[in-house]
Amino acid sequence: QVQLVESGGGLVQAGGSLRLSCAASEIMYRINVMDWYRQAPGKQRELVATITRYGNTVYADSVRGRFTISKDNAKTTVYLQMNYLKPEDTAVYSCHISTGLEAHNYWGQGTQVTVSS
Repeated sequence: QVQLVESGGGLVQAGGSLRLSCAASEIMYRINVMDWYRQAPGKQRELVATITRYGNTVYADSVRGRFTISKDNAKTTVYLQMNYLKPEDTAVYSCHISTGLEAHNYWGQGTQVTVSS
């Protein structure tokens, strides 16, 4: 069973930056999309950013212009560069990968991002 391992979370002051990484335990094929989600306490999980197999990207309105999603296909790793962080960005960030026509879904365990004001 493929595992996704996230890293890069932590505590940062408002205006600062963090870079999240999500690496698969083995090379994955037929990837449809790679995503980052986040969930803050008491709130629903939110889709933050998506990158497709073709490299097309989509962002939530709340992060567009501040966050950048990218990937390394050779390593099956997806990144999220987060700049100009705000306290409202505080959440557990999880990566997701969908593969194949059957849309198999894989999730990371989540990494905490805390932005202090």
